[in-house]
Amino acid sequence: MAGACCKCPLSLSVFKRSLSVAPRGCGSAPRFLLHGWRLGERGLQEAARPSSAFRPAGFYRQTAFLCLSCQESMTESLRTCYLYLNQTSRSFAAVIQALDGELRHAVCIFYLVLRALDTVEDDMTIPLDKKVPMLNDFHTFLYQDEWCFTESQEKDRQVLEDFPTISLEFRNLAQEYRDVISDICHRMGVGMAEFLEKKVGSMKEWDQYCHYVAGLVGIGLSRLFSASQLEDPEVGRDTELANSMGLFLQKTNIIRDYLEDTQEGRAFWPREAWSQFAGRLEDLAQPEKLESALSCLNLLVTDALHHVPDVIAYLSRLRNQSVFNFCAIPQVMAIATLSTCYNNPMVFQGVVKIRKGQAVTLMMEATNMSAVQTIIAQYSQEILHKVSLTDPSREKTLHILAVIREKSALSQSSLRSRTHHLSPMYLSAAMVLAALSWQYLSTTAAQAQGTSDMQGP
Repeated sequence: MAGACCKCPLSLSVFKRSLSVAPRGCGSAPRFLLHGWRLGERGLQEAARPSSAFRPAGFYRQTAFLCLSCQESMTESLRTCYLYLNQTSRSFAAVIQALDGELRHAVCIFYLVLRALDTVEDDMTIPLDKKVPMLNDFHTFLYQDEWCFTESQEKDRQVLEDFPTISLEFRNLAQEYRDVISDICHRMGVGMAEFLEKKVGSMKEWDQYCHYVAGLVGIGLSRLFSASQLEDPEVGRDTELANSMGLFLQKTNIIRDYLEDTQEGRAFWPREAWSQFAGRLEDLAQPEKLESALSCLNLLVTDALHHVPDVIAYLSRLRNQSVFNFCAIPQVMAIATLSTCYNNPMVFQGVVKIRKGQAVTLMMEATNMSAVQTIIAQYSQEILHKVSLTDPSREKTLHILAVIREKSALSQSSLRSRTHHLSPMYLSAAMVLAALSWQYLSTTAAQAQGTSDMQGP
């Protein structure tokens, strides 16, 4: 069993934005995202483009995130796993270190296993007759000492080529962690195989797709939180709330990324929604279709908002500060993103993102339930002010906003008797760590931009 690491919160970063899948032949198929490890990174990294003058010395060197005592206590294979984590997701490599104790290692391995699974799904050079069995059986590879895959062409192929190192550290985890990771890997692999050539048609299928790519990760993380005993068993048992946490993030991603996805031949908005307003999904981007496009957009935002009461209920149960930060930050980023998207023509014309200063404020403030409630109320009110008298979803939107307001008030009342108790020292440290995290994300964004520039013509 991996030893517990010291409690040195190094970052209040946000979750990973996963890779997208290129269009498959003549059609589009859903890409599989590591949901919560996706949303905030785009909002932060796209907003941050510092010039080279602000890049620190040694900018292009590999960054070490773990404190020295943590690194010294780890096995060589576990250090390699953290290296792969840093290579495949710099922002998630930061946030994982904010988790307490052995949960940190369990979530690291959980991420790498799902990244390896996702890499198989993403690789368009693997024929379907080979890929489908691999996805269905991937969870069994965790217990095969020597299994690896060396034929991938994906940029994250190192997690497949050196899968024996990852699977070794998986087997070094406590049984309760292994059971969770193996189960989620199995269920997600089956879902990936199912949606390889399947388009999202009905709203029910949209929920099912989001469950496979996001809800299952939320369920897995929740079970890991409880297995670590940092959270009550109820957190891991309530799969409905955990699933809803993932669906809220994933639906926000899909809504925001309409233009990027359609331009690359991918279709994630459910046909049941867009077919009410256009003959083809891509038609919504036509200027003459703007009114219909906004109606469709607002319908989907309203659907996503139905998960917010579950988000409030879930976060209200959390007691460990590191877990709370880990979960709360992407959720407030999501509600801020939905507020920006609602009734916004830019969804169909360009990139929609929250402002850099806005992202920093959310990172620094979302460290307790009372603050999260205030943020949710703020952005819900912003959406309320944008609801048009003629919008077809007006009544449904007003209803769910009223429910959110009611749930927030109830949660605030209960918080008076069970508030997160944080010392002034912790709060000061949290603000400093948030600032450091932001600086780190800004510079990694610049590095990514610089690399892209160097690869250009």
